[in-house]
Amino acid sequence: MIELSIEFAGIRSINPFWLASGPPTNSAAQLNAAFEAGFGGAVWKTIGTAVENVSNRYSSYKKWDRILGLNNLELISDRPLELNLKEIQEIKKRWPDRAVIVSIMEEYDREKWEELVKKVEASGADGIELNFGCPHGMPERGTGSKIGQDPILCREVTSWVKRVTRLPLIVKLTPNVTDITQTAKAAIEGGATALSLINTIQSISGVDLDTFEVLPSIGGKSSYGGYSGEAIKPIALSLTAKVASMEMVQEKQVPISAMGGISTWRDSVEFLLLGASSVQLCSAVMLNGFRIIEDLLSGLKHWMEAKGFSSIADFRGKSLSHIVPFHQLEPTFKQIAQIDPQKCIHCFLCYIVCRDAAHHCIDLTDGKALYPVIPSSGKHEWMFPKVRPEDCVGCSLCQHVCPVDSCIEMITMEAQKLELRPGIQKKSWEAIGKRATGEVLYGCSD
Repeated sequence: MIELSIEFAGIRSINPFWLASGPPTNSAAQLNAAFEAGFGGAVWKTIGTAVENVSNRYSSYKKWDRILGLNNLELISDRPLELNLKEIQEIKKRWPDRAVIVSIMEEYDREKWEELVKKVEASGADGIELNFGCPHGMPERGTGSKIGQDPILCREVTSWVKRVTRLPLIVKLTPNVTDITQTAKAAIEGGATALSLINTIQSISGVDLDTFEVLPSIGGKSSYGGYSGEAIKPIALSLTAKVASMEMVQEKQVPISAMGGISTWRDSVEFLLLGASSVQLCSAVMLNGFRIIEDLLSGLKHWMEAKGFSSIADFRGKSLSHIVPFHQLEPTFKQIAQIDPQKCIHCFLCYIVCRDAAHHCIDLTDGKALYPVIPSSGKHEWMFPKVRPEDCVGCSLCQHVCPVDSCIEMITMEAQKLELRPGIQKKSWEAIGKRATGEVLYGCSD
């Protein structure tokens, strides 16, 4: 039996997939649709002092017409506070088994924070998230990342809220800091029950080369926005691991709700393996709709079955032990590149990048290739990229640029021997490259 339900800071959820605070969580109608689709929880779009949003407010970073990241200038909810509170109460009554967290934000005013917290608690919400991460618009008002970038303010405001509520208190951290562990520490000292990260990264997504306007353009002007989407996933993974590895977090067993670039079940598993207890999605839903929950649930379940895990707790944080300080990395570990001639399509990208940007250890040599190529001379020749093992430093750049899956593999050397693929019995470099043609395409003795 696979159990996907979790308990997060005392909050029960039928699965670890939550909607992050943002446009998809701006109304009861949206949460109702998300919960019907299968999401286990949601963080209500941040509420607080009334704001006026701008138009337009989004721009995107694309590669070959595929959106890799979204840049936004949207502020917190511009709907009436009382309407938000009323709908929060309605959605919680309708979905008692789903986690309903309310994100809040106020100016640096203790009375305003306390008043807002009491209203949220009365709505029946399961928990409160303090938005200390918004990098645009709100910091100019003394809140958002203005608080999240200052450990003293972060600790103080958290303590204000903690004194007036018994609800689980989640502090949302900003990535726009030098050391996120300092604000995480301050939040816990202030009374945070849990942490969530990361919020958006301050950014400019692009410039119009014809009008010279910065995007998104609001009447010809723009501002620094918040960047989200697939492109920020590596940063989010790194910061999640740093916070999850903190001694204070582990000793106090502070749960983490992670977000940042999550769009597939594989992304979600990576965050869970690095210590997250739940994961939140926003940009992926904005680009694909609530239907993505089907892939998230089925993918996670099948992966757990294949790995023999019966609950999220069985593998949560399992990858943290594989992260060590740089000086602890094994200096004698050695890999070299191996090119499969039967898969090579002779694009020569590996040769070009190794020659121009790496260690110049791939040559083009005569040999029986699968297809003829036309070098710059214009003559038809048979050429093949060949690695010089004695010069390869194992940087793996060639493997990453190769357009053919598993055409280039990094082979581990042990005790000056090469660990060869299954099926190649002789542990000698001469054996590498022997394929159907029977030719040794590159070689060097032990």
